[in-house]
Amino acid sequence: MGDFEAIDSLLASIGPQVDLPAPEVRRALRERAQLSKAQVARALGVSPSTVSGWEAGRNPAGEVRNKYAYLLDGLNAKLTTDTDTDTDTDTLLERAEEAAAAAPTALHTDTAADVAFHGPGGGDEVESLAVPESCVLCGRPAGQRVAGFAQHLDPADCQDTTAKEPPAPVTARPTPDPKPSQSEAVRAKSPARRAFQDLSGPTDLIHEAVEGALAAHHGDVEGAAAALLKRAIPDAMRLLDDTRRGARYDVVAHPWIPDILKKQTSRGADQIWEARPKWTRTQLPPGLHEVTALDINGAYLSALKTHLPLGRLEHSTGLPHDRRRAGVHLITPPDWEHDSCLPNPIGQRDEPGPLWVTEPTLRLLLRLSSPKYGLCEAPEIHESYTSGASENLLEKFRIALKDARDTAIATGDEVTLEYVKAMYSKFVSTMGESNYNRELYRPDWMHIIRSQAFANLWMKAFKAHDEGLAVVRVMGTDELHVIGDWRRVFPEGRGVTEVKVKDFYTAGTDTAGEER
Repeated sequence: MGDFEAIDSLLASIGPQVDLPAPEVRRALRERAQLSKAQVARALGVSPSTVSGWEAGRNPAGEVRNKYAYLLDGLNAKLTTDTDTDTDTDTLLERAEEAAAAAPTALHTDTAADVAFHGPGGGDEVESLAVPESCVLCGRPAGQRVAGFAQHLDPADCQDTTAKEPPAPVTARPTPDPKPSQSEAVRAKSPARRAFQDLSGPTDLIHEAVEGALAAHHGDVEGAAAALLKRAIPDAMRLLDDTRRGARYDVVAHPWIPDILKKQTSRGADQIWEARPKWTRTQLPPGLHEVTALDINGAYLSALKTHLPLGRLEHSTGLPHDRRRAGVHLITPPDWEHDSCLPNPIGQRDEPGPLWVTEPTLRLLLRLSSPKYGLCEAPEIHESYTSGASENLLEKFRIALKDARDTAIATGDEVTLEYVKAMYSKFVSTMGESNYNRELYRPDWMHIIRSQAFANLWMKAFKAHDEGLAVVRVMGTDELHVIGDWRRVFPEGRGVTEVKVKDFYTAGTDTAGEER
């Protein structure tokens, strides 16, 4: 095929892009039809978070756009037929647009503000089940599904789950304690707190994916591992959706963001400084020393527990820091006078003056400026883009990955271990402007999670220094070099709360004055 023939073929393959109604109308049509985002997502072959993004203003492209338009047009026609008896009556689509113009807050209070989550103000979505499913609270058959979970609408219909036997453990997963803790018993009795239930489902997704890959490759470990690594990003998004089921808010995957969070050029970076440490001690104590290079386990996994903004980032100037909010901040960092023994909390920066930092970096500086530490002055905050925040937004997602990681380590399952590592590391690295993850565009979250990993490493360096160890080097998210008995400071192991030895080497000056 010649060059022009190939171009003609490509042009012929591009179909017309149909028009879509306004975002608030899309949501109104779905809600009027009593369809959940999960139902729409399954029909179109996308995730519920993608549907949320469409209802918040993002537009699909290609074939899925045509399918979505077909669905909306069908809903409009069906609802108009079902509800209107007068042939001259306006269509539901027209009435929804008029209602949106007349009372925008009634139809899109959340989407108009690009809120990152739709809260309980709009009510949890209830769908009737043709075949009853087990209630997530008591295990008995329930005829409704609320926000993605089958459960009884009347709490009186639920049995006390504290008397239930625990579910059978998944293969290679430690058997759970039959006696629930007091907090678990409270959660089991309280339908209002279903967003925080401890469910085994997310971990089962990981186990099933690994078992399926091994079966598809006839037990070939290398082939299964390679296949799992290729699907790590979509699988991570599926896991995120699964861990968000039953939660009180839906992730809006493509909210409005300020220009400082957008790349300045196609190959360039945005304006956010992540405070990545790259520090080596300039002068060691006299003599030769054995240095241990420690590896911090699961740095990005631990960093998923961080304060993430929930809604649209709102601009402010001259306001003090509000711990109930999170985002990015333009600050003038304080002078750092401890570079001989500890790295600068904002990392190695060549240019002085104000810079945009993330929430974890600002909180770390404020912490170190407090009377308890007294290591620096407080940073000066000039501007901020922030929103109401939660530290536990990704907690169920993090716990599912951590549980799968712990089980894989305990059973020597290297396939699952590498798969889980790829899921959380690629999840973080592709939520910015990436061609590999079109379902989630949150550069603010990406910067915040990375910076949290750097802040966590800095605090480990401070702990080592505070316990009398000499900190020699701090690099990236997971590398800490120290002199001294580090085992009395850090537990050794492969868990996320432990460290492992990466290397040993000798440094310092011997009696002959030669440097090693």
